[in-house]
Amino acid sequence: MENRNILIDTNIIIEFLRKKNKQKSYLWKIKEMDLNCFISTITVFELYAGAITERHKRDLETAKRSAEIYKELKNNNQLIEFRDIFIGATALEINLPIITLNEEHFKRIKGIKIYDIDKISSST
Repeated sequence: MENRNILIDTNIIIEFLRKKNKQKSYLWKIKEMDLNCFISTITVFELYAGAITERHKRDLETAKRSAEIYKELKNNNQLIEFRDIFIGATALEINLPIITLNEEHFKRIKGIKIYDIDKISSST
């Protein structure tokens, strides 16, 4: 069996963060290859050291929270799509309820508030 583990350099992550179209980034391509991605503590340091704007700092905190949610869901065999994990982590970080047609996934994330979509459909 071939090794599916890969260490990601900081510049791959920065390129992803800077791209408007994330699907054209190298990190996206790596994700599509279904590899197990790892980063070094130096990369974590470089990302935090380079986070000079409040948006950059929030992005890092959301990523950290996403990783925590991922680990918890994986440990409980309730893993959901990684994009939904980031959306849920964003909702938690900025303390907003989420509105979705996919409540079953988001209900797995502890502490998330889901806006009742039926309130919208009953008022239209």
